[in-house]
Amino acid sequence: MTRIIIIIAITILLSSCENQKVKLLESQVAQLEDQLDHTQVSNTSLLDRLSDLSVINKTEAKSIQSSLESLGRQNEYIQNLTTKIHEKDSINFALVNNLKRSLVDIADEDIQVEVRGSAVYISIADQLLFQTASAQISRKANVILQKVAIVINDHDAVNVLVEGHTDNIPINNNKFKDNWDLSVQRATAVIRILQHEYNLDPARLTAGGRSHYMPRADNETESGRSKNRRTEIILTPKLDQFFELLEAPELVG
Repeated sequence: MTRIIIIIAITILLSSCENQKVKLLESQVAQLEDQLDHTQVSNTSLLDRLSDLSVINKTEAKSIQSSLESLGRQNEYIQNLTTKIHEKDSINFALVNNLKRSLVDIADEDIQVEVRGSAVYISIADQLLFQTASAQISRKANVILQKVAIVINDHDAVNVLVEGHTDNIPINNNKFKDNWDLSVQRATAVIRILQHEYNLDPARLTAGGRSHYMPRADNETESGRSKNRRTEIILTPKLDQFFELLEAPELVG
């Protein structure tokens, strides 16, 4: 009887040990299954990423790299161009301020300094420069042109265009063929003074005549015609730097 009891006790003990082992194994299996699931998810993600990357072959990767480099060059070009534009604006600002200080003693209605577009315009009434129907520079004009020349010589990054303008009354003497001729000769007279008297580099100078075709006021009134009889000295920043940027070979394509 005792032996039977011992056997039963051993059987129960073994059964209990087996249950513990089974539970331990089941727990380990569950952990392994969790790890397997995680691994499968990771592998799926990796496969998806590899699939995406496989779409970009070597040629396309080079194309993308080339596009990025091109964008970088274009961005540099835009920054350079913006810098040059700011430099131009700074030059114009300095010119206007210096000219106005130099010409402060002259009446505003006789001489005007302003920025139009990308250039600085100095508009001088003909009564300050010439006698009526004449292209001979008056003595009092030298004071004005000297002041203008000093400012221009301090800014060698600008070119100078001198334009003559008339009213619409036809010229009536033997010295000039017409208003075109008068406007051009007045412009060249100013150019010669700037070059020979005040040492402006002639390579920076251009003379032009507009006749009466660019009026500032109504030619039907004496007041308007008086405003239209003028000489304009136009200061423009040299554009070589802009042309060089536009022709930059790295921007092609």
